[in-house]
Amino acid sequence: MSTVAILGAGPIGANVAHALARRARIRDIRLVDTAAGVAAGKALDIRQSGPIESYDTRVSGGGDVLSAVGASVIVVADEHEGSEWNGDSGLVVIRRLVQAGATGPFVFAGPNQIWLMESVTRELGVSRDVVVGSAAAAMVAAARGLVALEANHSGVDVSVPVCGRPPELIVGWSAATIGQSLATDRVPAHRLRAITQQLAALWPPQPYALAAATALIVEGLVDGTRRDVPGMTVLDNELDAKGVACLLPLTLGHGRIQARRIPSLSPQERTALLSSLSRGV
Repeated sequence: MSTVAILGAGPIGANVAHALARRARIRDIRLVDTAAGVAAGKALDIRQSGPIESYDTRVSGGGDVLSAVGASVIVVADEHEGSEWNGDSGLVVIRRLVQAGATGPFVFAGPNQIWLMESVTRELGVSRDVVVGSAAAAMVAAARGLVALEANHSGVDVSVPVCGRPPELIVGWSAATIGQSLATDRVPAHRLRAITQQLAALWPPQPYALAAATALIVEGLVDGTRRDVPGMTVLDNELDAKGVACLLPLTLGHGRIQARRIPSLSPQERTALLSSLSRGV
């Protein structure tokens, strides 16, 4: 039976818990925060909304970080006061979990956790295959939405490759499509440049969007994905970079990243991507 532990009952953590509960594909959700009463109260609130929103997911709250050990997925979110688990304090918490036997996968839901992702693999020796960042994945949905608005088309039929290391995200306009057409055939070049600028202004995503993106990745790790989903992954000589986190299309399943795919990019887009990754080393 799948269990997801969420570290932090702040805006991101609580929204992730609600998104997962509402989607009803995870059976048991544990919301963990140093303020145990806050975590328990938010868990109760989510449970009480179940009959209204037609889900019966079990949601509990507590204050023992080590209760996350043994969970199918551990989501690293934010404390109840709103600060993300980040930097050295975040590394200390994950080190405690690893020393207690946690093997991941770890999903980093906050937009300011890129350094923490990289440090977990570099300093704690956690396999990069069980470390995924979800915040940047929300930007792919944002790009699709902006293109759909520009073309007056359904976002369901829009595909836009977005990759890179936030906040420097590279949009693969050369391979973007709207239905069966290339986006470059439907949207003028100057409008595509404007969308790229808009996308940069939208970073970082807010808690609701972060939760939606995180829920998809968590479910993919538990149940597998039939198609690639966007997520941050630590590179190991892909794109001539090592130890650097990058947003790429991922195949997930059995609690790990099973494959990473480099999206189709024009020579100019690829050069921009390599340049942004080199600055992250």
